[in-house]
Amino acid sequence: MKSLVTALGMFTLLPVPPTMEVTPQVNRRVIVALPWSGLVCGLIGATVAAVVVLCGAGDLLAAMTGLAAITGVTGAMHLDGVADTADGLASRKPPEEALAIMRHSDIGPMGVATVVLVLLLQATALASESLGGLPLVATVACLPMVGRIAAVHATVEGIPGARAKGFGALFTGVTSRTTAVLDSLAVLLVTAAAGFLTGGFGLAVGLPLGAVIAWLVAGRWRKHLLRRLGGLTGDTFGSLIEVAQTSFAILAALVCGLLA
Repeated sequence: MKSLVTALGMFTLLPVPPTMEVTPQVNRRVIVALPWSGLVCGLIGATVAAVVVLCGAGDLLAAMTGLAAITGVTGAMHLDGVADTADGLASRKPPEEALAIMRHSDIGPMGVATVVLVLLLQATALASESLGGLPLVATVACLPMVGRIAAVHATVEGIPGARAKGFGALFTGVTSRTTAVLDSLAVLLVTAAAGFLTGGFGLAVGLPLGAVIAWLVAGRWRKHLLRRLGGLTGDTFGSLIEVAQTSFAILAALVCGLLA
């Protein structure tokens, strides 16, 4: 529970008690708790989306308001990361120069376009016919949790950081492969339960399957980042989360549509 509170303090704007002292041991526990801090954010977004659905205001508005609530709770931290990563990669500069561009606080046209596309893809996937109503609410609840597993995978021992200092460097190589697998399995169980409660067997299969494929997509993106930049940073962690979330929303819609 202390690790969850610390994760909420580090990665959200929620008013929580002061975080624990930053040490490698604390960072290791925080990363394990990261998906569950995502679940807290997802439940807040799902509550907002559920109100819109119950009011009969339409699935697209429910998806957009749910995403807006999640973005507000996280302070758009991961969207900022994917925007900075897009600007750095789009520069086509060598790794050191690309990393320097990513450190800048301003966002270029590629970063803006990437954020817009990410949000549009997530919203339209969530509002698709195969995820309308309560299944949409369940998917919104699971979205940040599933996305953050991609960051857990990126902190596994042996994956290098691009910088010796910085926020991302605090979490480089802090997670064992066993821990990452167990965290992933726990997220799949929660995702399956959420799907079953809101959409029956089809959604109970569709959401976990979408999550697994989304993690594979994020894994390919991680390999590209490592080749291009030589290591990972806090911004690239954010991009991995958003790639996984977007892939999960799209795949959940496609898989659940096929299983319907």
